[in-house]
Amino acid sequence: MTGSIVSPELRARVRGAATPIATGFGRLGLTPNHLTLIGFGIAIVAAWAAAQQAWLAAGLLVVFGGVFDLFDGALARATGKATKLGAFMDSVFDRAGEAIVYLGIVAGLLESGWVGAPLFAGAAMGSAFMVSYVRAKSESLGFTVGSGMAAVGLAPREVRILILTVGLLGAGVLGTSIVSTCETCAGGAALPFGVLALEASLGLITLLATITTIQRILHVIDQSANKEHQ
Repeated sequence: MTGSIVSPELRARVRGAATPIATGFGRLGLTPNHLTLIGFGIAIVAAWAAAQQAWLAAGLLVVFGGVFDLFDGALARATGKATKLGAFMDSVFDRAGEAIVYLGIVAGLLESGWVGAPLFAGAAMGSAFMVSYVRAKSESLGFTVGSGMAAVGLAPREVRILILTVGLLGAGVLGTSIVSTCETCAGGAALPFGVLALEASLGLITLLATITTIQRILHVIDQSANKEHQ
C-alpha cells in the first residue's frame, strides 16, 4: 500500500543531478530561501499565463517551476545550510504556488466560457492539498519523520506536476475556446478537445491524489499499530 510511482532511488538520482546547478546558483550569491521565493514567482507567472489562456506557456512554466523546486533543497544540503526554517519556507511556498496555479486555471477556463470545467481544478487542488496535509500532520505527530512519507503513495508532487503539465500542453495544442456550435450539443456548443485534455488531467490528479491520501492514512495507522505493540 505504500509504493510510489517515483522510487526513492530515482528521487535520489534526480536530486544528485540537481546539485551542480544548485551550487552554481549559490556561487551567484543566492541562498536556498532566495530560490524558494524565485520558484514561487515562477508559479505566479504560470498562473497568470493560465488565466490568460496561454496554456502552452503555463504548462512549460509549471514543469520548469517543478524542476526549479529541486534547487533550494539541493543547495541547502550541499552548503550545509539546511534548517527547519528553510524546510518550513519551502513547504509553505510550494503549497501557495500550487494553489495559485490552480486558481489561474480556473480563471482561464471561466474566461474561455466553460463554467463547469473549473470544478475539476477545484477537486484537483483539494485532493492534492490533502496529500500534503496528511504528510505534514503525520510528521508533526512523529510518524514517518524525515522524507519517508514522500515515498508513500502513487502520486507525490512531482507526479502531479507532470500530469498537470501534460493537460496544460494539451489544452494549448488543442484549444479551449468555443469555436463551433451544433443543435445536438448541450448548450449548443461542442466541448473542445483542449478542455477535455485539461479536464482529464485534473480528474486523474484528483483520483491519484485521493488514492495517495488513503495510502498515507493507512501507512500511519500501520505505524501506530506497530508502536502500540512494541
